Amino acid sequence: MTDVIVLNGGSSSGKSGIARCLQAVLPDPWLALGADALVDAMPASMQASDAGIEFAPDGQVIVGPEFRTLEAAWIEGVAAMARAGAPVIVDEVFLGGADSQKRWQKALGELRVLWVGVRCDSAVAAGREVARGDRVIGMAASQADVVHRGMVYDLEVDTAHAESMECARTIAAHVS
Repeated sequence: MTDVIVLNGGSSSGKSGIARCLQAVLPDPWLALGADALVDAMPASMQASDAGIEFAPDGQVIVGPEFRTLEAAWIEGVAAMARAGAPVIVDEVFLGGADSQKRWQKALGELRVLWVGVRCDSAVAAGREVARGDRVIGMAASQADVVHRGMVYDLEVDTAHAESMECARTIAAHVS
């Protein structure tokens, strides 16, 4: 049985929508946790410090050592929940590509993980970003490709060509 589903894709690629649809189609209850929840849980001062996380006007995201410390604890906490029996869908943005995946692989250890790449054409994601109104313009375009560099996936879906529910059903078919 799969313990963790990791959805990796750029901003506005459709990961959160897929996660909600997965919760609806998977037979057992799954927790959905993501990078946005981590950032929202951090104090506002983390966004005003070079040691925290910065969302640059051009859409780049820069993280510092204090962010990395809290992120490492977050990753270990998510892994602990899965080990305790809570199946988890992780909605992530691997800004470090393969290095980010390695951090998660280390924490998840022996857990059975389904690694899913959520792709979306940068122009489509940029349009979604504008429509959302809650993102720095440029994040979607800057992240669309970089988050997939060096990644190894079990499965990939493309939200520019398929709706969230269709992607979720494709992923659910690979959950054992």
